[in-house]
Amino acid sequence: MAAVVAATALKGRGARNARVLRGILSGATANKASQNRTRALQSHSKEEPEPLSPELEYIPRKRGKNPMKAVGLAWYSLYTRTWLGYLFYRQQLRRARNRYPKGHSKTQPRLFNGVKVLPIPVLSDNYSYLIIDTQARLAVAVDPSDPRAVQASIEKEGVTLVAILCTHKHWDHSGGNRDLSRRHRDCRVYGSPQDGIPYLTHPLCHQDVVSVGRLQIRALATPGHTQGHLVYLLDGEPYKGPSCLFSGDLLFLSGCGRTFEGTAETMLSSLDTVLGLGDDTLLWPGHEYAEENLGFAGVVEPENLARERKMQWVQRQRLERKSTCPSTLGEERSYNPFLRTHCLALQEALGPGPGLTGDDGCSRAQLLEELRRLKDTHKSK
Repeated sequence: MAAVVAATALKGRGARNARVLRGILSGATANKASQNRTRALQSHSKEEPEPLSPELEYIPRKRGKNPMKAVGLAWYSLYTRTWLGYLFYRQQLRRARNRYPKGHSKTQPRLFNGVKVLPIPVLSDNYSYLIIDTQARLAVAVDPSDPRAVQASIEKEGVTLVAILCTHKHWDHSGGNRDLSRRHRDCRVYGSPQDGIPYLTHPLCHQDVVSVGRLQIRALATPGHTQGHLVYLLDGEPYKGPSCLFSGDLLFLSGCGRTFEGTAETMLSSLDTVLGLGDDTLLWPGHEYAEENLGFAGVVEPENLARERKMQWVQRQRLERKSTCPSTLGEERSYNPFLRTHCLALQEALGPGPGLTGDDGCSRAQLLEELRRLKDTHKSK
């Protein structure tokens, strides 16, 4: 959907459209959860979190409204295919700027040998990124949903924006494409042609490489969350550092994205694409979901010591509103249940659930589908 059409629709109809959208949201309901396992999850989620230490108190952060919560296919269709989604994104943007004038989290850039990765906290829990060639003073923006915040970082760093990499079409990842591409006339907008990304100028396919200065960034097709979802892998070899994976809504710290436009088999294949990368690859996700995701991981795999250690660290970070990015793929293999469908311990922990076969065990795709269903019905504090 072209953003210019959405912007035109705003004129003279903003108040009425906002009321319509609120009505849609208030009237939408989640799909009915299955009985036994969902009750167990909800019962578990009501327990108090374990204390960090005698001198620290853990206070869960109040999350902003997430437009991608399970409110039904009707809302998802409206959000992605009509100007109502753009209106909702604009409302999100205004509220987040008011609530978090300096961003929802405190971030720290990672500086390697001539390359800088700068996380930019946007909206209520999203991350955009600047990847900077510090010698050439050239920058690439990943998922610039708030153009004002991204532009402020560009000016502060004193760099020239030459490319935008979009992982997928959702407005909380692509909403800034129009303003930034207009402001920076030579800026190219990259993404999948299957995804309807606004202001796309340079379509990418699986394994295509974007070169900017010494930056070599490979696009990997990872459908499932959306039909054309891409992740971007910054090759670490040219700057003698770790590779960096910008995962959008495919993979989060201890979590993965919802399968909106694919099957469990599709999503499993996409996750396996990521599993094929090196353990030292840094994971830069599209959202700050670490606390909630690790809480869910503790429900399905309560004896996982790696998860417990990571949860303690994450809670300390969040007490000070510090970002939890990045993790590494090596870490994620040890506690992220969505990357552990091959593990017998996780299969035994879940046991045969709705849709799972109990005779010869379940397939990895079945297990992933069950994990996703449980996560969608899990209620965090």
